[in-house]
Amino acid sequence: MNRAFSGLLVVAVLGAGVTAQAAPALMKGRPEIRSMSALAFGPEGVLFVGDSRAGAVFAVDLGDKTAREVDKPSAVQDVEGKLAALLGATPADVLVHDMAVNPLSKNVYLAVSRGRAQLASEWALPNDVADATVLLKIDEAQRFSVVDLASVPHARLDLPNPVDPAKKHGWKEGLSLRTETITDIAYANGALFIAGLSNEEFASTMWRAAYPFAGPVAATTIENYHGAHGKYETEAPVRAFVPFALNGKTHLVAAYLCTPLVTFDASSLQDKKHVRGRTIGEFGSGNYPLDMVVYKNKDQQKLLIANSNLPFMIVDPKDVEAHAGEITSEVPGYTAGVRFESRSGTGVQQLDNLGDAHVVVLRRLMGGRLDLVPMSVQRF
Repeated sequence: MNRAFSGLLVVAVLGAGVTAQAAPALMKGRPEIRSMSALAFGPEGVLFVGDSRAGAVFAVDLGDKTAREVDKPSAVQDVEGKLAALLGATPADVLVHDMAVNPLSKNVYLAVSRGRAQLASEWALPNDVADATVLLKIDEAQRFSVVDLASVPHARLDLPNPVDPAKKHGWKEGLSLRTETITDIAYANGALFIAGLSNEEFASTMWRAAYPFAGPVAATTIENYHGAHGKYETEAPVRAFVPFALNGKTHLVAAYLCTPLVTFDASSLQDKKHVRGRTIGEFGSGNYPLDMVVYKNKDQQKLLIANSNLPFMIVDPKDVEAHAGEITSEVPGYTAGVRFESRSGTGVQQLDNLGDAHVVVLRRLMGGRLDLVPMSVQRF
């Protein structure tokens, strides 16, 4: 999901309730992962796996530490066909839940299930219909392989008070809210941020923990004003976010369903506190923001958002810093606030950085094929 932590202009943000301590050694064995709900890389090629079913995050050392530069990446055609051949399934059954690129090796990792045949509703997300239990790697030679997790160094972080599996989704009939315990994760300067739903009255939550995992986990319930809906919301989870320094202070820049853009001062995210974010933009209705990354083009950092039903969106952090307004009332026409630019990008399902000069997307072509496509940041 949202990555390139090494390039972010962030400062230390451990704060109260997340104190760096002597790190416990990673335990070798099989991590008890029940659902690979969200993926993100941290330092030294460690993969963070957010597991909504378990209400936990796993740090897994894949041993994938050889640095590689990417000069002229090429597309990988028919990803689902290749995954199906490897897993003994049909392409119509293979479902990619998330994607993360190792910033060292540039190898691509996919969380995969055999649940695509159940993806019937236009509002259903992969985690709504199946649990991803297989981790796949695509290397520089475009070879596909299943990652063997039988005996890997790993650590587990249990989230305090994740949402109760008995709680049902408000508008997705029959769906347990447990599938949204973890909706996105991001690492920055010793801290791991985890967005999702807790069992609190105000369910939308941002957890924060020191990595390596040691000490307590801070849990902050959060809310935002949704300009398209005309109200403050406390149950909708963050869908995609990045930590970023704005005016010299670390913030989380977060996107929600339909599509408010909200900033949170990271220093305000204290344990057992409730924080209201500042809604700086409303970018369109009827849309899931899928992924958000930071890239640099001509020495200027930008935020790039991939969406389910809208084009790519580009936000200049300088515009965010200069934006003094806040959306606190219903927005006619569904767009308002900080400036953004659109770029073509229909069919995009996953987005991540691929080195400094490229991003890579999983993209559904008009003929139905799913390809892994590199894109130069120059187009953005």
